[in-house]
Amino acid sequence: MKWEKGEMLYEGKAKRLYATQDPDYLVCEFKDSLTAFNGKLKAELAGKGEWNNRISSAIMGYLNEQGVATHFVEQISQSEQIVKNLKMVPLEAVVRNVIAGSLHKRTGMPEGTPLSRSVVEYFWKKDELDDPMMSHDLILALEIADEEQLAAFHEASLRVNDLLGAYMAERGILLVDFKLEFGYFHGDDLTVGDEVTPDTCRLWNKKDMVKLDKDRFRRKLGNVAEAYQEVLTRVTA
Repeated sequence: MKWEKGEMLYEGKAKRLYATQDPDYLVCEFKDSLTAFNGKLKAELAGKGEWNNRISSAIMGYLNEQGVATHFVEQISQSEQIVKNLKMVPLEAVVRNVIAGSLHKRTGMPEGTPLSRSVVEYFWKKDELDDPMMSHDLILALEIADEEQLAAFHEASLRVNDLLGAYMAERGILLVDFKLEFGYFHGDDLTVGDEVTPDTCRLWNKKDMVKLDKDRFRRKLGNVAEAYQEVLTRVTA
């Protein structure tokens, strides 16, 4: 099918969404923008949109093949893909396997400490509040999601974690943690949306624990482009 790119419907920090001739599907364009700390730190990195588009296309395609419904349909250009038009739930599910980032700050435990079990945490998608962490009970009390939805999010998050962890391990990468967003396609099909890239995952080289993700930008470690390109090479090899 030849997709027609229509008007821009949404622009976020890392992507733009455009209408197509079919209201059920959108063009998702990945930008070259780098942001951290909810947009407080910004930069442009030539090629980043292409790299993330190709990485997310490969990973989402893999998840589709494994029976996990995602919004990804097909890649149509170096920086664009067709995605399903989801009704999104304003929650981020963060799955953690290793102590890093905010979990290091909250626990005081050394970065790199493996967790005895994977942990799923939820954050309310509210830019003006810096996406606060939300407890299970508070999500229910504020009616952001219901009990059935949270149970489905939890199950899907751990399923993706199992699949993605093994997928990355085969490519010499440790899946430290990652973020997922969910929506519904045609009302009742829970679907993974957004993206799976070094922007949304902590990925460490298994041999030496070198960071291959946005922490290189966030922490001003340098070699950001090289890290993203390394992930792309391994994911698409």
